[in-house]
Amino acid sequence: MNVQAREAPAPDYLPWAPELTGDAGPPPPEARSRAPRSTPGAALYLPLRLAWRQLRAEKAKLASAIAGVMFACVLVFMQLGFRSALFDSATALLASFRADIFLMHPMTLVSFKPEMLSRVRASQALALPEVQAAVPVYLAQATWRNPENGTRRAVQLVGFDVEAGVMDFPGLAPLIETLKRPDTMAFDLRSRPEFGAVPKLLAERGPFEVQVGNRQMEVVGLIQIGPSFGADGNVVMSETNFRRLVKERLVSQVDLVAIRLVPGADREAAVVRLRQLLPPDVAVLRGPDLVKHERDYWEEATPIGFIFMFGSIMGLIVGMVIVYQILFSDIASHLKEYATLKAMGYSNFYLGRAVLSAAFILALLGFLPGFALATFLYDVVGKSTFLPLAMDASRALAVFGMIFTMCGIAGLLAMRKLRDANPADMF
Repeated sequence: MNVQAREAPAPDYLPWAPELTGDAGPPPPEARSRAPRSTPGAALYLPLRLAWRQLRAEKAKLASAIAGVMFACVLVFMQLGFRSALFDSATALLASFRADIFLMHPMTLVSFKPEMLSRVRASQALALPEVQAAVPVYLAQATWRNPENGTRRAVQLVGFDVEAGVMDFPGLAPLIETLKRPDTMAFDLRSRPEFGAVPKLLAERGPFEVQVGNRQMEVVGLIQIGPSFGADGNVVMSETNFRRLVKERLVSQVDLVAIRLVPGADREAAVVRLRQLLPPDVAVLRGPDLVKHERDYWEEATPIGFIFMFGSIMGLIVGMVIVYQILFSDIASHLKEYATLKAMGYSNFYLGRAVLSAAFILALLGFLPGFALATFLYDVVGKSTFLPLAMDASRALAVFGMIFTMCGIAGLLAMRKLRDANPADMF
């Protein structure tokens, strides 16, 4: 009589057991049929839950870690925001020009220190049939006397043929006929308040006179440009009024030539033909190229770009050190628990996922309040300094990526402490 040996019952495994999560190798065949299968979600969720419980167990450390990440987040936001705002303000005047193509002297490095361009180049550009108008643009700075308290401040003068229709500032169209009158100008509504409460005075008195340079000029309306890095305010006037005010400027010398093409003309083809037609003392630029030329000067020829980028890097390093110290001390204080998990069959890979999960939790918990605080500070600083500071989605995503990477690197560095969690040494 054959007696068949009874099979031992297959053990039941919990879903987070290392035999099922893969941390202790593949489970035995008898376990596969009776225990639930491991899923990628469980492989990510279980280390995440362990990490959260460890962080939550010591609330003081958790709060200090979140504060450190938030500090790094706000610092990076402010550095990048200041950098972008300064560059945007430096190019505000040129970005507000609404022409298809610009002619500029190739030796001009920045708009407030231009090399003079011969006015005849505008007439030569008109030789192309696709060029509808070529308008000389004059740029200069003069002293503005505050009409309220008499203080003086430099203001940017922009002179051009206002009825040519090539340049278009917000608010300019209704003022074109008025600006043809002698000694009239339009004031930039977004200029700094040190020039006086010009919008208020204009609303109360109507057009009024103010001293610009050594001449009395009449403010007849408001346009919108914004302060730049080289000037805190702007005024726009006709070419004739500009020559009356800046008498030392030769009529034959201009700073820019703004070109408008006929409707439907190919701008790229026109740029190529102008470069072939005009002599080498002329640089032919599209509107975005002109703005980029100005921005490149401030970013590369001045220390501004490096300073703000260096500040951002330092903020990330400070945050990374804080997160590393928190995670390292957390691993050191729970070293016996990690050793116990190793003795139960959990691998270093599983424990490493728990450490990285803790780093990513800190990244998320620190970014959210940091983002909110930075948005608030943007509004406060922007109103105080008149810089174009505003939160945008691309910057928020970029900073979140930086903070996420910072915490991830800190977690990888802290994972080295897991090597000390040896069950043979702990028990």
